[in-house]
Amino acid sequence: MTGIVGDGNLGEGHPSFVTHLECSMTGERYAAGEVHGLSKAGRPLFARYDLESARGRLTRQELAGRPLDMWRYREILPVRSGANIVSLGESATPIVKLSRTGARYGAAKLLVKDEGRLPTGSFKARGIGMAVSMAKELGIKKIAMPTNGNAGAALAAYGARAGIETIILCPEDTPEINLRETAMHGARVYRVNGLIDDCGKMVGEGAAAGHWFDLSTLKEPYRIEGKKTMGIELVEQLGWALPDVIFYPTGGGTGLVGMWKAIAEME
Repeated sequence: MTGIVGDGNLGEGHPSFVTHLECSMTGERYAAGEVHGLSKAGRPLFARYDLESARGRLTRQELAGRPLDMWRYREILPVRSGANIVSLGESATPIVKLSRTGARYGAAKLLVKDEGRLPTGSFKARGIGMAVSMAKELGIKKIAMPTNGNAGAALAAYGARAGIETIILCPEDTPEINLRETAMHGARVYRVNGLIDDCGKMVGEGAAAGHWFDLSTLKEPYRIEGKKTMGIELVEQLGWALPDVIFYPTGGGTGLVGMWKAIAEME
């Protein structure tokens, strides 16, 4: 991959080929360009694209001349207007060889993708950056999320960048450094006397009452799309070849689903 990280009119001239959203269980279709949470079946919605049209536009040659950021794949990302992209500089992250560790465990070629280079220091920036960009495009003014740490900091930072009010609910055992980082970015942070599930319940109740939009894990369609860019980027960096095995932290599952979706769409 060659090029520079862009920070100007991100994605302009590269229209999205998003066509609709689809229930991940039933296949029921929902209109793109409208605010959605879960499907009627209570399952996550997947953004779907005109992949045939994208195939003709998103070629390897075309990509070679684009900035090295996660927005280089605009044709198969959901944001329709480049003016709505909320970016803090999501550059392509490097792949580092772990020769000694690989030799220790019998892995001839062990690699790690260093997502710590992303804004706010974690891979959460991909999903949150995409979700906040879509919130801006859809006119959402207030968003909330339960978190144990990194995701809250990312949401606070991107929310501040977009001018969207953010509310973060954290369990009582959340490390102080995560609370301070999130608050520093301007979010309203609350420590809840309970677990992450209790925080999620409160966020859901607030969303149902119309107080804010719920950006919880797998409760909206677009964090998956941001996490998807890691999969595409990985394959591109490896010369358009898949590794034999990908180890990925499960967490809430958004990243795993996003990586799978990236590979499925590329195929």
